[in-house]
Amino acid sequence: MESRTKRRLSPEQLDALLRRAMGTGVAEASELTDGFANAVWRVRLDDGREVVLKLSPPPDLDQLTYERNLLRMEARAIELAGAAGVPVAGLLRAGFDDPVLGGDYLVLRALDGTPWNRTRPDSPDDVRRELGRHLATLASVTGGVFGYPHNGITGPTWRAAYLAMLGALLDDTLRYPTPLPLPAEEIRRVAGSAAHVLDEVRTPSLVHFDVWPGNVFLTPDGRIQAIIDHERAFWGDPLAELITPTIFGEVGENDPLLAGYREVRPLELTPAALARLDLYRTYLYLILLVENGPRQYPEEEYAPLRDLATTSLVKAVEALR
Repeated sequence: MESRTKRRLSPEQLDALLRRAMGTGVAEASELTDGFANAVWRVRLDDGREVVLKLSPPPDLDQLTYERNLLRMEARAIELAGAAGVPVAGLLRAGFDDPVLGGDYLVLRALDGTPWNRTRPDSPDDVRRELGRHLATLASVTGGVFGYPHNGITGPTWRAAYLAMLGALLDDTLRYPTPLPLPAEEIRRVAGSAAHVLDEVRTPSLVHFDVWPGNVFLTPDGRIQAIIDHERAFWGDPLAELITPTIFGEVGENDPLLAGYREVRPLELTPAALARLDLYRTYLYLILLVENGPRQYPEEEYAPLRDLATTSLVKAVEALR
């Protein structure tokens, strides 16, 4: 699906931006159209380097509240994750409030691997196990505030931050009327009644929260080359990291993802932990429904995802009651 709302640049504008950012122009460029949040190009520079350029949406674009300043969080997450030993696409340059562009950009090192969803590794269980180890390593990166500091949706506790994040998303349904399977206020009430389990989380950990196979690049021999697209990242409960690799499903004790995670960091799926997972599922499935408001996905392509998110949201909320 290609976004209808991403920032557009002419070849001349693209060349001028990279000359300012990297000191050299564009030899060849192609736009990558898989994503919706940001405009992305793969570029071969005049000096031979292969890079990926990500641009923030234009300032007049409608966005969800949590989506403001996403590239600023991504830049910070890449730096911190890479320093911790998590494989990432290295950040070469970041520009915020660029005076010519009128927005933010990142220049990343291009990868030569293949997205996991476009390959069939010989040992997929080994990939999940390795991914679990990387996610546990990412959980060791801690910060000083819960939530999304890059756009002001934060809280002094994880419970307060989560409820602020969920509240901002539910409030977005007023700006972008969204067909939900349950009333927004009912979702808010049920989540609020269950949110006391979040008080177990005392330290903000870096959470990617978008680790699906399309964001995991593999080398030809089936190892993880990099985890990409950190723009949805937040500071919160590392347990939330298990949601996107198991999207629309459950976290099973026999999942190699858990085995790999536990090689690095202890993890026990207590009743309270399972309740926390349902809170995070509720948040993710709401994102998948509400983001269609500003993005206006093509109906034929979006309908299967919307149906899955709708039924899964009801299941998660019912589990919280």
